[in-house]
Amino acid sequence: MSWLEVTDADVFYGRIQALHSLSFSVEEGEIVSLLGNNGAGKSTTLNLVSGIVRPSAGTMTWAGKDITHIAPHDLVGQGIVQVPEGRRIFSTMRVEENLLLGGYRVKDKRAIRQRIEQVYALMPRLQERRQQEGGTLSGGEQQMLAIGRALISAPKLLLLDEPSMGLAPLMVNQVMEIIRTVNAQGTTILIVEQNAKAALRIANRAYVLDTGSVTLSGPATELAKDPRVVEAYLGTE
Repeated sequence: MSWLEVTDADVFYGRIQALHSLSFSVEEGEIVSLLGNNGAGKSTTLNLVSGIVRPSAGTMTWAGKDITHIAPHDLVGQGIVQVPEGRRIFSTMRVEENLLLGGYRVKDKRAIRQRIEQVYALMPRLQERRQQEGGTLSGGEQQMLAIGRALISAPKLLLLDEPSMGLAPLMVNQVMEIIRTVNAQGTTILIVEQNAKAALRIANRAYVLDTGSVTLSGPATELAKDPRVVEAYLGTE
């Protein structure tokens, strides 16, 4: 059994079906990427895993336990943490205050302080701006802050929704390297990303979604060469 296993999941928004018998898995220690065009169901898939939306059919298991109907805040307690699309930082709060909020379920204040220092070591730019309001940061810095805030809860599975959206190419590379480092330090990652080239570069495996179903899957290196993926998502050099 895989670490995270989603099996035959259906999700509806009213009468609109967003996911159709969706099945995929994530193994411990992997970076798994979800690719697809707008409306393919990528963000809905992350929201399903984090408990924000409920399936009308299908199951989810996490480390062998059924989590299909567990509330989002309880999933955070179990180590499943999402960085939402658009960063959603608290713009009028300082960088360090944003990070402190990431530890709202952590009772050990010493652990919170230690994790904040680890975030600063990973992303020195945040330490330089620790007293600035979040809204004064650049887009890339805000993305770093959103990732850093999630790391304070010491996630076992980190869900990333479009982390490169709106960023300059140089900043995209920096954010992807941060994600790779977080993974190397022991955090499993499920990433939704429209920048397929960047996502496949760091992923171990990938799934391609279309209208709420998996249409292709395999090792990232193989999908990066698949003519269907190249034509639809990568383009030609």
